[in-house]
Amino acid sequence: MTITLLGARLCAGLLAGVYLAFAVGVMPALRRLDDVAFTTIMNRINVVIVNPVFMLVFLGAPALAVAVGAMLRTPTAIVAGVLGLVTLLVTIVANVPLNDRLATGGARVDFEAPWVAWNVVRTATGIGSLVCLLLVRAPAA
Repeated sequence: MTITLLGARLCAGLLAGVYLAFAVGVMPALRRLDDVAFTTIMNRINVVIVNPVFMLVFLGAPALAVAVGAMLRTPTAIVAGVLGLVTLLVTIVANVPLNDRLATGGARVDFEAPWVAWNVVRTATGIGSLVCLLLVRAPAA
């Protein structure tokens, strides 16, 4: 259990950090660029980020949070798992389709505001999952 909880905390922290970095650094920096530069850079980021390290963290964070919730069955652990899943679902249902539309010629004006808003949601749920995981106590050995 201790290894699972440690892994869940690590992955949740890394993933929340990625989303926070986009919220406070990447998107504000891109906001100042013209449409062509914005679209080119965002599309490149969306290609490069799909790599084994990111995917391990991206899928590992919710999987491990759910595992902790299922193993401990405490309210805090269960909420951590639910928030981890919500973070994943927001990305799959909202951010990825927006990325795909931008990549296939979509307009920045239709992409930027909703993508940023959904990123704020997944940042908040990701941080919430992390906080819950940090509050969870591992059972005594």
